[in-house]
Amino acid sequence: MPKTASLRPRPAQLTEPMASLGELLRDWLPRQRWFAGKDRPVTDLGLLSMTELFPGCLHLLVHAGHGTVPAPGGAPPAGDCYQLLLGVREHPSPRLGRALIGQVSDGSLAGTTVYDALRDPRMAQLLLERLRHPGKAGPLRFEADPARPVPAGLAPRLLDAEQSNSSLVYGDEFILKLFRRIQPGVNPDLEVPGALARQGCGRVPAPVAWFRTSHPWQATLGVLQPFLHDATDGWSLALDALAAGDDFTAQARELGRATADVHLALASAFPSGAGAENARTAAAMTERLTAAARCVPALRPFVPKLRSAFAALTTCDLGPPAQRVHGDLHLGQVLRAGRDWFVIDFEGEPSRPLSERRSVHSPVRDIAGMLRSFDYAARQRRPWRPQWARRCREAYCAGYAVRAGWDPRKKHGLLRAYETDRAVYEVLYEARHRPDWLPVPMAAIERLAVRGD
Repeated sequence: MPKTASLRPRPAQLTEPMASLGELLRDWLPRQRWFAGKDRPVTDLGLLSMTELFPGCLHLLVHAGHGTVPAPGGAPPAGDCYQLLLGVREHPSPRLGRALIGQVSDGSLAGTTVYDALRDPRMAQLLLERLRHPGKAGPLRFEADPARPVPAGLAPRLLDAEQSNSSLVYGDEFILKLFRRIQPGVNPDLEVPGALARQGCGRVPAPVAWFRTSHPWQATLGVLQPFLHDATDGWSLALDALAAGDDFTAQARELGRATADVHLALASAFPSGAGAENARTAAAMTERLTAAARCVPALRPFVPKLRSAFAALTTCDLGPPAQRVHGDLHLGQVLRAGRDWFVIDFEGEPSRPLSERRSVHSPVRDIAGMLRSFDYAARQRRPWRPQWARRCREAYCAGYAVRAGWDPRKKHGLLRAYETDRAVYEVLYEARHRPDWLPVPMAAIERLAVRGD
């Protein structure tokens, strides 16, 4: 087994393992749900950090992209950095199944079998032990809230749901989110729930333990939180209601109240902006639209009228002050347990820079994301149910207004611009990852552009 890499490994130490793993990872990485570069081949693959986390398990940060990989300790690379936990065995087990990455043919790992360690229950339990006992492993630092001890021996299971990260549930008591795409800085999914817990906001599960790295940059790698085992996500509840022909407005109204509760707590926990800078926001939205239209030809006929929605931002009501927000709010990011709604996953849109995800925005951004989610739900089966979505949107905004003290529906220019920006993001995402779903955001694009609704 290779020994633990030093805090500042020499280039040769980081280059040699990739001679063993490079070919396998170039094939394996693009097939992972959380890999962001599916629309481009992995031409450059470099190792930025390697630590033997425990015997038989390597923790790696790898760079995947098109350019030259910078020297460790330097500036962040232009491509994407991914976190991997790789199991290494001399004698492969037939039970590895989907975890298998492949057999190494040369280099220091020649003759061994490499696999995704998160799919190995023993490795997953050892990872929990690291989190239960704060300390260091090379550049990795494990930390925990001493007021929330985690019991030993909790059985792990890996969640297979679609997501941009990987999550392990331990004994139906805790859930560990392991961030896959790593950017320098504090991840909001650690920063925000911790701050809200200190505010006494009960709508968000508080961090129990977490781990970071100091090399090649300071970055958050994973967060352990309580698992609401008796909860159901909002997406599933909405689809169940649609399938049964049930009304969802009462739930949507309560969800609006919960969203406002979280926004009010965020405004108390973090500094707010003096007001949304609408001209700068409009320019950024227009830039994203231009970039998306270059990639998705179906979007191009609607560009002029979509630009008008963004241009209207410069003359409309400034709206509420800019503040920290969720950043990627939709029905899949909320849970209902009993009569209560909870908000999870404060990471924001993983494709956007971490600095942007940690900056202040208009709370209308979150509201627009949830309104788009109702539309997505209503279009999951034919015949589409636009009236169902419209009723949910109205109820959600009404619930939000009661708690927040202002009504999103009265900020028409703001709401249209943010909903348009969200739909543009969805078009680009679906075109790249789920082409069969592209008609859903395109229907919204047509509505927002042609009808100006």
